[in-house]
Amino acid sequence: MDYVFVTAGLIGLFFGGDALVRGSVGIARRLAVPPLLIGLTVVGFGTSTPELLVSVDAALRGVPDIAVGNIIGSNIANILLIVGVSALVWPIRVSGATLRRDTAVMMAATLVLIPVLAMGEISRLAGLVLFAGLVTYLARAYLRPGEAPADSGTDAAPASSLVSLLWVIAGLIALMAGARMLVDGAVSIARGYGVSEAFIGLTVVAIGTSLPELATSLIAALRRQSEIAIGNIIGSNIFNLLGILGVTAMVTPIPIASRFLVFDLPVLMVASLVLTGLLLTRPTIGRGVGAVMLAGYVAYIWFAQG
Repeated sequence: MDYVFVTAGLIGLFFGGDALVRGSVGIARRLAVPPLLIGLTVVGFGTSTPELLVSVDAALRGVPDIAVGNIIGSNIANILLIVGVSALVWPIRVSGATLRRDTAVMMAATLVLIPVLAMGEISRLAGLVLFAGLVTYLARAYLRPGEAPADSGTDAAPASSLVSLLWVIAGLIALMAGARMLVDGAVSIARGYGVSEAFIGLTVVAIGTSLPELATSLIAALRRQSEIAIGNIIGSNIFNLLGILGVTAMVTPIPIASRFLVFDLPVLMVASLVLTGLLLTRPTIGRGVGAVMLAGYVAYIWFAQG
C-alpha cells in the first residue's frame, strides 16, 4: 500500500499542478493581468505548489528532513535532471539580460541558505526574511520587466472564468490529496527499509514534486521555446528557496539535519554555479552538456544514499 500511496500521490501532484496553472492563468488573463506577471507569479508559483504543500505537510507532521530535502532536492533535480533532459530533447538557446538577472537572483538565494542552514533551525523570523526576499524580487521584476517573452507557456488555459475556477479548485484538491499520500507512503517506505527520511525527501519526494516543472520544460523544449524551458527552472528554484522554504518556516520552525549543510547544499551550489556559468558564457546548452548534467544527477543520487 505504501507504493500505491506514493504512485497515487505523484499522479495527484502532476495533474493537480497542471490544473492549477491552467485555471490560474485563465483567471489572470480574464482580469487582464500582464503576461510577464502571469509567468513570474501564477506559472512559477503554480508549478511550485506541490513543493509547498508537501514541505508544509511534512514539517507539521514532524518529518522536517522530508520538508527540507524536498526543497533542496527539487532544486538539484530542476538543474541537473530537468535542464539535462530538456537539452537532450532540444538544445537550449540562451539570450537576454533578464535571464542573467534572474540567474543572479537564483544564485544569491542559494548562497543565502549557508547562514540559514548553519543556524541549525530555520526560525519563523528567518522564514519571514526569505519570503520578503521573494516579494522584493517579484516587485522589482514587475516594475522592471526587461526582455521577458510575452508567452507564458500556457496556451491551453481555458477562457471561461467559471471553467478556470473549476480547474483551480480541482487542482488544489488533487494537490492536497497527492501531497498527503506521497508523504505518507514515502515515510513508511523509508522507515521500512531503514533509508533515511532525508534521502527519501531528496530523491523520491523531490522528483515527484518537480513533475510540473519537468512537464512544462519538456513541452517548451519540444516546441523549441528555450526561454520558457530555462526560465521555468530558474523561476521555480527562486520560488522554492525563498517562497516555499520561507512559508514553511513561518508555519513551523524547521530543525536542520547536518547532512544538508555539509553535502546536499554544496551539491546545489555547484550545480547552480555550473548552470550560471553555462547561461553567461554559452549561446546554447547542447545535448552533450545535457548528457553530462544527467550523469551528474545519477552520481548525486548514488552518493546521497550514504
